[in-house]
Amino acid sequence: MVVAGDDALAHRLAAELRGVYGEQVTLVVPPAQRRVRPPVVGRARATALFDRVSAAVNRASGNGDSGVARTEPPRSDRVLEAADLTEAVFADAGVERAAALALMYDDDETNIRAALTARRLNPRIRLVLRLYNRRLGQHIEALLDQASALAAAGAGAGASGEGDGGEGDGEAFDASTTVLSDADTAAPALAATAVAGTSKVVQTDGLMLRAVERPPPGPGEVADPGLCTLALLSATTNDPAGADGSESSGAHGPQLLPDERAVAAATGRGTVVLENVSYSGPALSAGRSIMPFGSLLSRRLRWSFAGLVGCVVGLAVASMLVTGEHPLQATYLTLLDLFAINDPAIGQPLGRQILQLFSGLVGLLLLPVLLAAVLEALGTFRSGSALRKPPRGLSGHVVLLGVGKIGTRVLARLRELQIPVVCVEADPEARGLALARRLRVPVVLGDVTQEGVLEAAKIHRAHALLALTSADTMNLEAALYARTVRPDLRVVLRLYDDDFATAVYRTLRAAYPDALTRSRSVSHLAAPAFAGAMMGRQILGAIPVERRVLLFAAVDVGGHAQLEGRTVGEAFRAGAWRVLALDTQRQASGPVSAERASGLVWSLPSTYVLRAEDRVVLAATRRGLAELLGRRPRERAGT
Repeated sequence: MVVAGDDALAHRLAAELRGVYGEQVTLVVPPAQRRVRPPVVGRARATALFDRVSAAVNRASGNGDSGVARTEPPRSDRVLEAADLTEAVFADAGVERAAALALMYDDDETNIRAALTARRLNPRIRLVLRLYNRRLGQHIEALLDQASALAAAGAGAGASGEGDGGEGDGEAFDASTTVLSDADTAAPALAATAVAGTSKVVQTDGLMLRAVERPPPGPGEVADPGLCTLALLSATTNDPAGADGSESSGAHGPQLLPDERAVAAATGRGTVVLENVSYSGPALSAGRSIMPFGSLLSRRLRWSFAGLVGCVVGLAVASMLVTGEHPLQATYLTLLDLFAINDPAIGQPLGRQILQLFSGLVGLLLLPVLLAAVLEALGTFRSGSALRKPPRGLSGHVVLLGVGKIGTRVLARLRELQIPVVCVEADPEARGLALARRLRVPVVLGDVTQEGVLEAAKIHRAHALLALTSADTMNLEAALYARTVRPDLRVVLRLYDDDFATAVYRTLRAAYPDALTRSRSVSHLAAPAFAGAMMGRQILGAIPVERRVLLFAAVDVGGHAQLEGRTVGEAFRAGAWRVLALDTQRQASGPVSAERASGLVWSLPSTYVLRAEDRVVLAATRRGLAELLGRRPRERAGT
């Protein structure tokens, strides 16, 4: 495996392939003097700000300095430094003999150029590209797959090179191209944490998997397992000073995919179960794409029009009483006097003359009001494409800090869930502002570190804060300040590396035990999906369970002895994998045709026998998926 990149995601992916899947990895990175990693600078600045809070809380809880200790990431088998991905660099990295290549640079153009070169050098290599532009990614994926197919056909497609080690995919060639986005992979988990508490959501190609944490049941209560129980939370979750669980937490850490006996024996531990995403805040109002009347005219003008209408009605009633005319006739005469198009009331009763004078006066007052209304309406239409300001009385919304690559994707997810959002962005040229303008999302332009910016976003009445900028210091400062305004505010932070995210999470949880706090590393959320794509598998997504990750994958049953010919109950391996649903879209007939409209059948009986032609959706741990789908599981026997 060859991994090339210029940020933390490349390093984490290399460690994932080596430590979990047991693969031999060559990591290609820029020279040390050219590595530009702005989040690291933010992290260093954030550490100084964070230490004041961390030290006090750790002393109080007896944790000492262990909460901020850092460990060196696992090293890959081989590291090359190269400024550009040239043919010579690819030759040195062994791309001609590699099974897969991951291009993880933050620049789309760099990844595309390198992919075209790699496909020409080795038409049989499996490519995984990190691209933010999804539409361009679809075209590039089709182009590279077509180039591989033509090259294999020209060389005699039946020949098999060095092989993939027998994955069950056939011996012709496995030169697939997979385009993924770290923003798309991490956005569902970030959005779900903000809007639904501790919920996790995985959504791909119309498929939505929903998971939510539930607190431990009280005495005499029985926890609802939902569709199924995905995990048991760590025993220290309810202890504010306890460490959140990870692979190294032992028996006190989270248990992924437990069996019924483990679930029944667990007392005082929360669970992660499948259920629908819930949102307690107000939903978006219907018809938001149509400009309401209230946005055309200001409140003063609306009251002015109401007063003029009242004057006209009063004059019409008075005219009817004085002249004895029919109500419609009296109203008509009043309007003629109002617009100064009626004859003077000479020779008519005094009351009629007085009413005509009052009507003319009201008409004079109407002219400036009409002019102001026209000017306001024109200004509103002219600024219809401009950024909106948070409306008065807004509450129960999500404050989204930063609309860059990650924030833009999270904003789209929140709007899909019909959740009100207020964006805060310091850069007036940020890429997410165009989406906010098109979706008519209120935006506050300003540096969040300046006083009054979060107040303008109505943070004191918000449902949650999502701090997703690329600077750790800004995210941490916004979270700390928001907590001083509202101690019970739900806060989700995007932080650069997972170690620092762990320290922030533990300290904020200890300082504010009654408030929900989540700190997330994008590379931690995205790396498992990229690693699965490197193995040539369809990873639908991943959800974080404390400091561990649970993967969801679509798998063909044929070729896997652990699944084929076994019942759903027999195929379940606690702590490794579990069959969740059966995909019926590619089946013409079968016992599950009643649910064919959705394509997925969740209520599979444990006695259903999995056939070779079936395709299932399963949840798996990283090591479980590596054992089930890995190329060389025997080589990992000692890991």
